[in-house]
This record gives sequence, C-alpha cells and structure tokens, in this order.
Amino acid sequence: MATTTTITGQIRKIALEILADKPEGIRYSDMKRKILEQNSDFNPNTISGATWDLEITYPDKVYKPDRGVFRLVKFKEEVTTQPDQQSDSTTKTTKKKNIKEEDFYQPFADWLVNELEECTSAIGLGGNIFRDKWGTPDVVGVRESKRSDIIQFPTEIIVGEIKTDSNGLITAFGQACAYRIFSHKSYIVVPNDSQIEDITRLDTLCRQFGIGLILFNNKNPEDPNFEIRARAIKNEPDMFFVNKNLKLIEDKLFK
Repeated sequence: MATTTTITGQIRKIALEILADKPEGIRYSDMKRKILEQNSDFNPNTISGATWDLEITYPDKVYKPDRGVFRLVKFKEEVTTQPDQQSDSTTKTTKKKNIKEEDFYQPFADWLVNELEECTSAIGLGGNIFRDKWGTPDVVGVRESKRSDIIQFPTEIIVGEIKTDSNGLITAFGQACAYRIFSHKSYIVVPNDSQIEDITRLDTLCRQFGIGLILFNNKNPEDPNFEIRARAIKNEPDMFFVNKNLKLIEDKLFK
C-alpha cells in the first residue's frame, strides 16, 4: 500500500509540474502521455487513477476550465489581464512582420477549393462590399456541378470569417451565424494558439449551430496550416439575401 501511495504521489507531482508549464491548460489524454514519456515504468492504469480527479485532490491548485481539461488555479487569475498582454504582443508581432488579416483570405479560399473541396471556386472579400451592418464575409466560395458530373446538384454558397486575434472569437461566431442567412455553409477560422477552453466552447457552439470551425497558424500567411475541427452543416439560406449579396460580387465569383 505504501508503494502504491508513493507511486501515486510521484505521478501527481509530475502532473503538477506539467501543469506549471501549461498556462493554457492541458487535456487529460495529453497529460497522461507526457507522464509516460517522463517515466515509462509507470502503469497507465495507475496514472489514470492518480490523475483523473486532480481538481478534487488539489482543489486549491487545480481546476477544470472545461471537460477533460486541467489547469492550475494560479493561471485562472491571469485570464483577466492576459487578453491585453496578448493584444500587445500580437500588435508588436504584426508590426514587426507586417502580417494582416487580409493576408490569409486567399490562402483560405484556395484551401477551401483544393484541400477541403467544399468549393469549386472561392475568393477573398472582406471590407464592406455587401454594404450591410451585418457584415461581409472574408471569403466567399461557390460549389457548382461540373459538366462531367452524372448527377447535377444545386449551386451552394460557402463563406468564411477569419480572425487573427484570439480576442475576437465571440465576434467571429456571431458573424458566422449571421452569414447563414445568405450561405449554405459558414466557417470561422481562428488561431490555433487560442486558449484551450475557448476553442472547446467554440467547438461545442459550432457543432450545435452547424458552423464549421477551422484552426490555423496566424503567424505564417505562407503556410497557415489550416486544420478542420468541425465541418459546417448545410443550411438552406434565404434566397432573397443570397441574390441580394451575390449580385454585388457576381463578376468576381462566377468567372
């Protein structure tokens, strides 16, 4: 019994050390893997038994910001100041590398066509081209049947909203929802270094509302490494708004 307690204590000590190096938090499965990497002699079942309830064992040190995610309590207090710090850091990085949100419009448009194959053509847009207070998507794509297709299908409109700033995730979600009024599928594209708990909540919301979620590297326009987290579910838009908005970009989108 003493040996088991000692091993359990060793595992929990390592777990706390791992959490100390993860201000954003870490998923249970990743923590288990890292503990095994440090000591492969540990029994995986023993690791599970020692770590699955860390927030209960150390209520003053560990909490769960979301399901399956552990984080140190001391980092929770930094959340209120972290956005400003991130914003300053992002601003400095943006100025230094001169990276703009617009730099990712065409790469994402190309990715929608060539890799995700959601569109047959797509263009970067942004700005206020739709002249609407509800906003204009950063990317608009169209999916049309090819002449070689045996079964022809109706034309679909796919849109994307890109955010290079992790502080704009809620805004991005709201815009993506609004775009569903004139699109069949709507995606939001957010930085892959956003807080784990923010991505988890956004993922849950996107799946509930049928919005697609894409993660990407917001520091490298040449290689954004777009990664799909949730695929958009087809929605039937209001054709009045479809025609109203697409009429303004018809020449660009339908070539």
